[in-house]
Amino acid sequence: MEQLTFELAAQEPPAFANFVAGGNREVVAALTTLAAGGLRETGVVIWGAAGVGKTHLLRATVAAAAGTGRSARYIEDPDDAHPDAATAGALIAVDAVDSADPSAQGRLFTLYNALAASGGQFLAACTRAPAQLAVRDDLRTRLGYGLVYEIVALADADKAAALASYAKTRGFTLADDVIAYLLAHGRRDMSTLVATLAALDRQSLAARRPITVPLLREWLQQDAACQPPVRPRR
Repeated sequence: MEQLTFELAAQEPPAFANFVAGGNREVVAALTTLAAGGLRETGVVIWGAAGVGKTHLLRATVAAAAGTGRSARYIEDPDDAHPDAATAGALIAVDAVDSADPSAQGRLFTLYNALAASGGQFLAACTRAPAQLAVRDDLRTRLGYGLVYEIVALADADKAAALASYAKTRGFTLADDVIAYLLAHGRRDMSTLVATLAALDRQSLAARRPITVPLLREWLQQDAACQPPVRPRR
């Protein structure tokens, strides 16, 4: 009998510790310094394709900054960003700035300037490098003025090593056959893969069973059984 209730791939709060950096170690180091108040630049922009972890890193940076007692806020929709968020020394992280409408672009420009004037900092995420964004010129200039980092996806060949490394940080060893099965049968984006490992770790402890292919297979079958049925389109 299991002693704990197994939650299927419950997402852990975004943190630097549960982000598999791969080729993004320099970015993670810079954002860690930003959260701690060690960067002088007003603006930091991270950009990259969907699914590479931009939102995770924004939320992780805000959480780390708040953990130091600093005023920090994550804004998911750039249309919700307003200059009055620029309190003294605040860190404001705005996701998907390239989706902002013209009115929101103006407010983002004003917010950036207000943060610069009050000793705060502006962290933004977008899908393209600032110079390539279809936004108003003054905002594009501001976004490109500070530090700009591209977030790169892990190559398939690197995912196995990344998963093994992540497992090690959680205190367990992941066998090669488990990694191979996971990559062959599960979703391949790193956020889902990491969530799966975290869930498997909890299940392993609850069931007092090592993480093996049979345990992983059971998890995938249980996950599939919990998915709602797909209704035919009319």
